[in-house]
Amino acid sequence: MRLVEGIKNKLMNDLSGVEVYFDEPMGQYLYTKLGGPADVFAFPKTIEEVKKVVRASKAHNLPLTLLGNGSNLIIRDGGIRGIVMSLSHLNTITSDGEDIIASSGATIIDVSYYALELSLSGLEFACGIPGTVGGAVFMNAGAYGGEVKDCLHSVTVMDTSGEVYDVEASKLELGYRTSNVAEKNWIVLSARFTLKKVTLMDIKAKMDDLTERRTSKQPLEYPSCGSVFKRPPGHFAGQLIQESGLQGKGIGGAEVSTKHAGFIVNKNHATASDYIAVIEMVQQTVKTKFGITLEREVRIIGEEA
Repeated sequence: MRLVEGIKNKLMNDLSGVEVYFDEPMGQYLYTKLGGPADVFAFPKTIEEVKKVVRASKAHNLPLTLLGNGSNLIIRDGGIRGIVMSLSHLNTITSDGEDIIASSGATIIDVSYYALELSLSGLEFACGIPGTVGGAVFMNAGAYGGEVKDCLHSVTVMDTSGEVYDVEASKLELGYRTSNVAEKNWIVLSARFTLKKVTLMDIKAKMDDLTERRTSKQPLEYPSCGSVFKRPPGHFAGQLIQESGLQGKGIGGAEVSTKHAGFIVNKNHATASDYIAVIEMVQQTVKTKFGITLEREVRIIGEEA
């Protein structure tokens, strides 16, 4: 715990009513099952509680980090200074005609299956993406030829002063695994997806096919952060890594998956340092062999131990 007791006491007062933990180990919240502690970890249950957290971080000049479902993230072994906030308790999903409105903490998988129940097509690609709605918007998540920007209508966001307003999807600069949400310092509170009515069986058939492809090809039996690298123009990251002879290669407890070369798995109690070292090894090897720079899709945050 790196916060002095005086600040801790003030935060406990400012965040009264909010579910808060101090010096909380983060590995249990991440798909990689590794990472150091957060000074403060807050779980607001309402928009008003989100405002409390935002305003407390600003009042005490503490960095504020949002944690989604922990599926595309590595936290370094030294942990995270300041406040980490999870919106997992804000997870409602509703419909309005052919639109679905989902709170930031809802999983995008759950939203895709909600759409299936309503015979609404457009989110089938998301049926295997293990992230939240907020995280999916943040990185314009996608899979199997579909991505969030294909069906996102608008988002409701909160800025650093606690003000809440709607933003059209066209204003988010959604690109390949990117948006301007971080640049704008916005907190995504909810998203509206515009879908289209088709037969339930057609949607289910597509989702079943994508689920089978995912389970048969991805190393779901080990902790991982999912696909580590973005797709280089004209190439596939996994193929380049495989052709570099890196499958099964590792450092410490982390290694390149033998099932899918685009994944790095926590094979045996890996540290974040192990994981990052394998990422760098892969980047260096592929660069040397093919002259191609692999850009990370996974985010790496926090401090060294």
